[in-house]
Amino acid sequence: MKKNDFLAALKALKNGEPIIYPTDTLYALGVDIYNKTAVRKVFDIKKRPYSIPLPVAVSSIQAIETIAYMNDVAYEISNKFLPGTVTIILKKKPCVPDIVTSGTDTIAVRIPNHPIALELLSNYGPLTVTSANLHHKKTPATITDILKQLGTHIPICLNDGKRDMVPSTIIDLSLKIPRIIRRGLVTEKELLDVITHG
Repeated sequence: MKKNDFLAALKALKNGEPIIYPTDTLYALGVDIYNKTAVRKVFDIKKRPYSIPLPVAVSSIQAIETIAYMNDVAYEISNKFLPGTVTIILKKKPCVPDIVTSGTDTIAVRIPNHPIALELLSNYGPLTVTSANLHHKKTPATITDILKQLGTHIPICLNDGKRDMVPSTIIDLSLKIPRIIRRGLVTEKELLDVITHG
């Protein structure tokens, strides 16, 4: 990836424009989560109902603390599996716009284990990390096919070849009893082992 592409991505985000960036699983459609107009663009590009919250990516556990209320189990899971293919659901902090979480009081957040994503997130801040696809369609593995599917011109795409891993495992840690919401690469057993054995 050229340095110019990276700087252009940061500039686009500052201007409220969406970008496509690679994660450790799939390509993601990213905007600044604090820019409500930009967040709306993500829903519209994906034709995703506004009632389905958008997941968020950050660069560190400290960054999770700025947008969500961590608890003991969340620290255990994060220390063991993040950066990586686990998304945790936590109670959100008031600074997160309601449009991101579809008016709910929880937020889905993860730290992708990918050098480009981590550099982008540490330089910029929290971004949406929803897969770069039309709602209910499979996410294509390449930027070319993604743009074809979306039918939208997105000028800044950070290309990292093919990305077609299994999506992240989602675990809800906002309740007393943790619950797996979506199965992924990290198994339920691996997660529950950490929780039960600390």
